[in-house]
Amino acid sequence: MSVLNNHLLAEAREKVATVETLAALEKLKATYLGPNGVLRNAMKMIKDFAPDERIEQGKMANYLKNEIEILLATKLQEFEAQTLQQKMGEPIDISLDTRNRFSGNLHPLTKIRLRVEEIFNGMGFATVDGPEIETEWYCFDALNTPSNHPARDVMDTFFMQQDVRMATTSKHDKEQYLLRSHTSTVQIRTMLKQRPPIRIVSPGRTFRRDTTDATHSANFHQFEALYVDKNVTVCDLKSTLDYFLKALFGPKTETRLRPSFFPFTEPSFEVDFRATGFSKLDNQWIEILGCGMVDPNVLDAVGIDSERHTGFAAGLGMERLAMLLYGIDDVRLFYQNDLRFLEQF
Repeated sequence: MSVLNNHLLAEAREKVATVETLAALEKLKATYLGPNGVLRNAMKMIKDFAPDERIEQGKMANYLKNEIEILLATKLQEFEAQTLQQKMGEPIDISLDTRNRFSGNLHPLTKIRLRVEEIFNGMGFATVDGPEIETEWYCFDALNTPSNHPARDVMDTFFMQQDVRMATTSKHDKEQYLLRSHTSTVQIRTMLKQRPPIRIVSPGRTFRRDTTDATHSANFHQFEALYVDKNVTVCDLKSTLDYFLKALFGPKTETRLRPSFFPFTEPSFEVDFRATGFSKLDNQWIEILGCGMVDPNVLDAVGIDSERHTGFAAGLGMERLAMLLYGIDDVRLFYQNDLRFLEQF
């Protein structure tokens, strides 16, 4: 007489159907499939059967095992669905605080850019952006930079292959392309599109062939300001920069202009400032930015009458500004994405 048969399966179905708790289901699983369960003990007796009957009993054992496992798994899913439904039906207290909260933060360079934009926007300057891939005309020629200027050498600027194309229709886009070395290109594009009065700032990423070290990077960020109108003077330039630096470093901040040279401004100046309360400053005169009155050749190149209009331009490095404000010694820290550094801001 067979030990394993369908009566065992029918019995298991009845018992599984009447189980009401997860603990009882686990106990039933042990009763049938456990090491000392009904099915395991019955299988131990198969060796005592005749050879032909052993084969049939072996097949029946596998069948019963699979069917009982399916019964138990189905019942387990029912219990899990009931538990989930009960939880979903319970009211949720949204006033409870969550655990292990982690919120992101703005990058220090982003913080600086937004703050500088805020100051200039408050003075009536609009924020304008432009492409990072430019032509020589926008980057150099329109800015009164002669063909023999060192900045136009391949050792200083990242030039692109000739087959690169810009998504514009300007006649100047047929020239050789490069990664912009300053955001002054945005000033040129803006002056070509609109007539004075023009008050804009142009923050953005720029590129130069610098060897990366604690104070240099081939990729860095600039922030430039441009104001073009009738009767703009050096006094307007100085007062704007005074207000800007005092808004950043405090009302006791002092500024001074030193004569310098830039191809696109005449006269040109380096701006020094000194302030207290910052670890990197210690009330010393520190160079912070370059500026000057827009060269008449630049205005003429974009179709603005230099006899009727004047303007000033100023530019500074965002990384340098952040290093001074936050007391940072190595520019490479801005690009390493180390949370130990970024979480301090």
